[in-house]
Amino acid sequence: MFETDESGSKSDRTRARISAAAIDSFIERGYADTTMRLIAERAGVSVGNAYYYFPSKNHLVQELYERVQHQHADLARPRLQDASTLIDRLRVVFCAGMETLEPYRRSAPGFLTAMVTPDSPINPLASESAPARDLTVSLFREAVGGSTHRLPADIADLLPDAMFIAYLALTLRWTYDSSPGQKATSRLLDAGLQVLSLSLPFVRVPGVHGAVRSLLSSVVEVTA
Repeated sequence: MFETDESGSKSDRTRARISAAAIDSFIERGYADTTMRLIAERAGVSVGNAYYYFPSKNHLVQELYERVQHQHADLARPRLQDASTLIDRLRVVFCAGMETLEPYRRSAPGFLTAMVTPDSPINPLASESAPARDLTVSLFREAVGGSTHRLPADIADLLPDAMFIAYLALTLRWTYDSSPGQKATSRLLDAGLQVLSLSLPFVRVPGVHGAVRSLLSSVVEVTA
């Protein structure tokens, strides 16, 4: 069960109770079977009061996204202090993300079904998801910016947004990975980082530099 912070105003405490009740229900029942009425009952408030703080269930999903990304950052940042190379720092962010998502893994397919359409307000690429998305991209930007590997400025600027798309793809693979301990996802991450590692020495070569910039730009356009 998620605990609520009992400090702050009565309004803040009520909002926190509703949010915590929603997250508990998302984990236990999944997205589809969680309703605003059920959330209100678990939080001990009226349905009207629940809608006052959160106009829809999707607003509570966005609250969950942001909470998870704050937890992701809290887990990753201490580990980043002990990682210096770009590959090691990116690995920290990817692996911390999977660890943070572990409590939601059983209910994740229901979220994916609801978010898969491009116009879904809970799609990670939707405008409604921008605050949570920005948190993830910022974490990747910290990983890139604090690396001992100096990338060309234009590549360093594009890479964090491209890594966010890679993170979404890895999360999708992890969600449906039935291998013990999701080892298949770990192997996919290792392979991807190995390819990136092999390409780094060539990224300043003029022809390669331009090709990499074009590729990253095309990937980043997905978030536009």
